[in-house]
Amino acid sequence: MVLQIMKSKPLLRATIQTLTPLLYKTPTFRRNPSSTYVDVYMKWKRDPLFESIDTISLSPLMKPLLSLKNTISRHPNLRIPISSVSKRTKHFETPHRLKVATFMRRYPSFFHESSHDTIPWFSLTRAASALDIEERALLRASRADIARRVYRLLRMSRDNHLPLSAIKGLQWNLGFPDELLEDPIGFSDGLLEPDRDGLRATTTDEPLRPMVSDAAFPLFPMKGVRLKRKIEEWLEEFQRVPYVSPYEDFSHVRPDSDVGEKRVVGVLHELLGLFVDHSVERRRLFGLKKPLGLPQKVHRVFERHPLMFYLSFKNTTCTVILKEAYSDEGSKIERHPLNNLRRKYVELMKESSEMLKARQRRRCGGEAVMDEQSEVLEDQILNS
Repeated sequence: MVLQIMKSKPLLRATIQTLTPLLYKTPTFRRNPSSTYVDVYMKWKRDPLFESIDTISLSPLMKPLLSLKNTISRHPNLRIPISSVSKRTKHFETPHRLKVATFMRRYPSFFHESSHDTIPWFSLTRAASALDIEERALLRASRADIARRVYRLLRMSRDNHLPLSAIKGLQWNLGFPDELLEDPIGFSDGLLEPDRDGLRATTTDEPLRPMVSDAAFPLFPMKGVRLKRKIEEWLEEFQRVPYVSPYEDFSHVRPDSDVGEKRVVGVLHELLGLFVDHSVERRRLFGLKKPLGLPQKVHRVFERHPLMFYLSFKNTTCTVILKEAYSDEGSKIERHPLNNLRRKYVELMKESSEMLKARQRRRCGGEAVMDEQSEVLEDQILNS
């Protein structure tokens, strides 16, 4: 075995491994007995297009907001005392460890506050109630679509099963309601079933066609960046590597081979294509590494393929975005049923910003004065 390590600039590093048939048995689908695995890193460049997607950038605020909305809408009286949620800051994941009451008061377009025996009570506004009713109807009409997205995720795993912790960690991304976890068989019409500590796909013999059905992935160049000739050649070679479907058995694929790299990229492309806004916080993928056969340092895959994936570092976290889903060109990515509804929630969030500013102007005689904590949240709402 011949091993050559080439060191170059920090932005571009290549490792070439030459493997002989004597040391590695090549899968039957590979024509060439030797393989080349190249580790490439390209310079990250900020793209305003992907940084300005409100449903993604405002998701850290939208998640606790909608969770509180659901808590109220499910209450028999359609209103709750603040004492029932005030000590659940960690559960609702309010930003900046903000108290639940303070967070709710930041969104007067969602929550109406009243007082009973000096205790604050919260109910939904008409606009929030209307969107909640629309969401419930949409979830009922889209049960089959949503259940099938979870089913596809399970089919990508080693044994068609995922632990509950991994599934719940992706609930926001997949857009399924709590009902799916409470009664997976009934919600999915038998497509999913509880198994050990998680969920299992009931049928595994159904052939599934991935969103990318040929060897070449759709690529979307970075604006203002010209690739070096060496990287262009590597990309052309990578596109010709045999493609292993995310739904195929991958036990025979060597992780550090070119085919292994191609399979991982295909899995991540398929996974993001299933999500509501085709993005995910990178940390949410940690629980999927072993069941989906992802590498330990999965973040390097995104760094090597910036023409397919965009990394956003807003909100003190790293979010991966599938570029193809936001391309003007023809895309095979199917839109999630909840995608448009979340945009409506974003618009209602922005109304809260205007309401708070108007309230401050009235109190201060035309001069808007806001405390530092509120100002941080307002900046996020306005995506400034």
